[in-house]
Amino acid sequence: MNLDDVMDKYRFRKYNSKFKRYFELEKNKIEKSLGKNLKIEHVGSTAVPGLGGKGIIDIAIKTPKNKLNQFMNKLERLGYKPNLEHRGNNKRVFLQKIIRYSGKERRIHIHLTLNNNFWDSFIVFRDYLRSHDKERDKYSRIKKEATILGLKGKEYRDYKEKFIKEVLR
Repeated sequence: MNLDDVMDKYRFRKYNSKFKRYFELEKNKIEKSLGKNLKIEHVGSTAVPGLGGKGIIDIAIKTPKNKLNQFMNKLERLGYKPNLEHRGNNKRVFLQKIIRYSGKERRIHIHLTLNNNFWDSFIVFRDYLRSHDKERDKYSRIKKEATILGLKGKEYRDYKEKFIKEVLR
């Protein structure tokens, strides 16, 4: 089953305060499986109050390279599937699943981060947008424009990339 068929992934949604709770519920499941001494962070649009986006709960897990296969096996037992479009690279491995909360389908993305700079970029970008409303709102407009234009996949990511690079600089 293609997850894009289950839920319209590229539709702009307003921020929902329930996103934090959805993350916490999923984080608890992950910690029970992988252990509590890990860095697990809520990243992406749903981690920034007031930022609209696709409504996907993105979870970054700082992953030692020697634990990658172990983490992947345990996450697959929790229902996560490697994303065939984003097989991963030397910076991260990407998994996803659809879950149901409050009777609605919700997409969860796991980013097993293998590179400290990549990990830091997730956290710095999230924290910057949390504390800079003007830039958060600008990024929200960019994301909404991308969905209105019907951009998907690489085109959608490329449309946002200039802004993300500016913030990270």
